[in-house]
Amino acid sequence: MATPVPLRGRLRRYGTSYAMLLPFLALFAAFLIWPLANSLYLSFTTFDGINPAAFTGVDNFLRLAEDARFRHALGNTALYVVAAVVVGTLLSLGLALAFNGTSWPHRIMRTLFFLPSVTSSIALMLMWKWVLFPSDVGLANTIVGWFGGNAVAWLATPGLTIPILVLMSVWGGMGYGMVLYVAGLGSIPEEYYEAARIDGASTWQQFRRITLPLLRPVTTYVVVTGLIGAFQVFEAVYIVFRGTNNVGGVLDSGLMIVPYLYDQGFTHFKLGYASAIAWVLFLIIFVLSLVNLRLGRAMKEL
Repeated sequence: MATPVPLRGRLRRYGTSYAMLLPFLALFAAFLIWPLANSLYLSFTTFDGINPAAFTGVDNFLRLAEDARFRHALGNTALYVVAAVVVGTLLSLGLALAFNGTSWPHRIMRTLFFLPSVTSSIALMLMWKWVLFPSDVGLANTIVGWFGGNAVAWLATPGLTIPILVLMSVWGGMGYGMVLYVAGLGSIPEEYYEAARIDGASTWQQFRRITLPLLRPVTTYVVVTGLIGAFQVFEAVYIVFRGTNNVGGVLDSGLMIVPYLYDQGFTHFKLGYASAIAWVLFLIIFVLSLVNLRLGRAMKEL
């Protein structure tokens, strides 16, 4: 058995390395560990940001179960997440297959589709708000007018809210997924396709039996990161759909979990209740991410 190195010996040997880690560990503890721990504590309290926090146990979580507006926000978020992740993943894969070449037209198209992913989200949301402006000033209604149609109240029609949010999400994120899929496609050996063609496999069979299985790690990553990002949607709702007295738009048609958290915490100053919402959101994202990773691993082993 190896003789354990005494603490003094480890400090003498690795002391410089430990010292260099201390600034990072201090910042990590101050700006991540402490806020998380404090948020968890506040979720069990009633706190308005001014008066001392009063411990109330699990009352905040019990209130969430009875909060109709929270359930509405959860339902909207679930619908938005499913649509945005499914459509975004399929379009990312389709773009990667369409522009997977090395020619300059393919490179230009990949660049154009990727640009929204690296552009400021605030700038993009302001652009979309202009496009969907309810009068003839908006680009969408201007185009409708060219074809003789009447102006549409895009931001004031509850039935259009979720589709518009999905459209903005997919348009802004599919370029990022496309780049990941292009990298995944480039890692597949060409010999696999040559052997499949020799065996008489069709293009669809090659895609189904070679491309899709070997892209499972990329798909898992795209889906998991898409889930995390979709559950945390905020800028689109707050900037594009926020009304004077309502963060969720007309009839709360665009109310999502994070905007509702913001509304409770920073409009109504129910910081304890907002912390409880944050931890419920964390648990939902954690469980769904874990399920996706397990499913991806199980499918890889088939």
